[in-house]
Order: sequence, then structure tokens, then C-alpha cells
Amino acid sequence: MSNLIVINTSFNPWYNLALEEYLLDKVTDYDNILFLWQNANTVVIGRNQNAWRECRTELLESEGGKLARRSTGGGAVYHDSGNLNFSFILPRSSQDFLIQAGIITKAVGKFGINAYVNGRNDIVTDQGKFSGNAFTYRKNRALHHGTVLVDVDREKLGRYLQVSKEKMQIKGIKSVQSRIVNLKEYDSGITVERVRDAIMQAFVEEFGQCEIADCSKEIDIFDRKFDMAEVHRTYEIYSSWEFRYGEAPKFDIEWANRFSWGEVVIHLTLKNGVIIKSRIYSDALDELFIANIRQCFDNVPFKKKDMAEAVVKQHPDSPMAKDIAEYILSKEM
Repeated sequence: MSNLIVINTSFNPWYNLALEEYLLDKVTDYDNILFLWQNANTVVIGRNQNAWRECRTELLESEGGKLARRSTGGGAVYHDSGNLNFSFILPRSSQDFLIQAGIITKAVGKFGINAYVNGRNDIVTDQGKFSGNAFTYRKNRALHHGTVLVDVDREKLGRYLQVSKEKMQIKGIKSVQSRIVNLKEYDSGITVERVRDAIMQAFVEEFGQCEIADCSKEIDIFDRKFDMAEVHRTYEIYSSWEFRYGEAPKFDIEWANRFSWGEVVIHLTLKNGVIIKSRIYSDALDELFIANIRQCFDNVPFKKKDMAEAVVKQHPDSPMAKDIAEYILSKEM
């Protein structure tokens, strides 16, 4: 079994996400890969989210920040130099969220911090959440990535992110800032570099010895190991306005509901009683499910029964599809 640790020094979110996708899709010589990276003053939204709904985009960009869209599901997060991102890329057959999350809890445990998995994708302490996690899959490979809040700027996080009232009510919180905790609050001596080293050590303890590609020590290591032309082609996609923002939402009807597995926002444009255009946005972790139903109401009559049937038809065995159908049938129209 061969393992690889990749350490990048770029703070550009579009480049980091492009490199991550390259490691997932193109680097097949290693069983287990750990990619450690950081972004500067960035809001990263989930694959199926509406940028304008999740982020104060004009404020972010006016203050020199960047908006990025990742390949995984889940909600919007704020990244700055006080946050460390990790990506586990593993064989799909052997990936296990609890094992990977255990690497993170073991790493922070080296600083005397007791951390554990809570809910569908969070790693927390008794004082709050410091790591949100998300996932995507290929035929034979899996990606699990997440954040580690070491010393994130809470004020900017609260100003840039727009969290729905429904989500805060369900989570029992007054603001997005009150839900999180920085590891530095436990020990003023904790730094991103020390946490990075602890995660690397825990990864080696779990999977065995690793080859290391660290561009801070070998400036041309990526050029020698990877096809950087391919990475830059993917970068052009991640950095494009079309990918990050998509089509500006114009619609006649908006429905929003939070289910146990995430929030769903449905936009409908009508003509003569028929839905001529639809979009579905969500922070659900199952990004493929949302992607597959995003336009399922197109050309469907604006009637509850027809709409419920349309979403279930896409995924007849999915509990999530049935939840959405039941919600539609409950609407007053």
C-alpha cells in the first residue's frame, strides 16, 4: 500500500479545488492521499447552492474576497488563513467517515482537546463545531474533505455568510458565529502549522509511511509529479463566473423547507399553468441526488400531484425524494 501527503502553499481557492479534483481523478498511483491546503478570505459554497442566497457576494468581493464553488454537497463555509483544509482521497471500497474523522480527533487530541463526531458531518468539542465535512464519489475513488478552525476571523465569517432563520432555529443557535469554536480558544499556542503537523502524524499512524510532496520545501515538486497543464485547465472552470455563480435566479415562485437531511429551495417559473423552468438548490450532502433532480419540474403542470410524481419518478427508492414529494403535497396552491 502506498500513501501520499500533498502540502500546498497557495491561498487561491480555485487553484486548490482544481488540484484537489486532479488528485481525485488522475492520481491513481497511491491508495490513500492526504491533501492539506488553505484559502484566503474566501466563501466556499456547496455544489448545489445558490451563491446569492448563501453569501453576501458583493460585500465579499468589494473587500477583496473570493467566492468558490466546490464539487461536494453541504453548506457554505468561510475560509481564511486561520483555517486549515484537509482532503482525504481513498479507495471508495475502504473509505470510512469515522476512520477519517478519527484522524482529525486524534490530531487535536494531541493538544489536549477532546473532539468527537456529531450529527451528519460535523466534528465538535463541547464548546462548538470546529470542522465541517463533505463528500463526493467516483466509480472507484472517494473524496472526504473538511475544515479545521484554528483561528478564523469570526467577524468576517458572520458578515459574509447568510444562514437561513430555519437552519438556525433547528440548530438552536442565535448566529452562525455562536455555533463554532476556534481551537486557539483552548490553547493560545496552537497554530495552523502545528495542527497540520499533528494531522500528518495521525494520518501516518493510521495508514503507514507516506511519500510527501511539499511545495514549500521543493518549489517545483508539483511540476515534476503532476500534470499541471491539466490542473490549470480545471482551474479555468473553478475560477469562471459561470461555474461559481451560475444563472442569476429569476422566478415566479420560491418554496423553501428544511428536512432532517438538509434545506431545499425550489424556484419555479410558470406560463399558462405549466412550469417552464425550475431549479432546486440545497445544502444536502448527497450532491448527486440534488444534481439529478435540479430540473425535474420542467414542463410539468403546476399541480401538486404532478410535481410530486415528477420528483419521485427521478428516484423512486429515495427517502429524500419522498420527503420532497410529501412537502409539495402539503402546500396550499
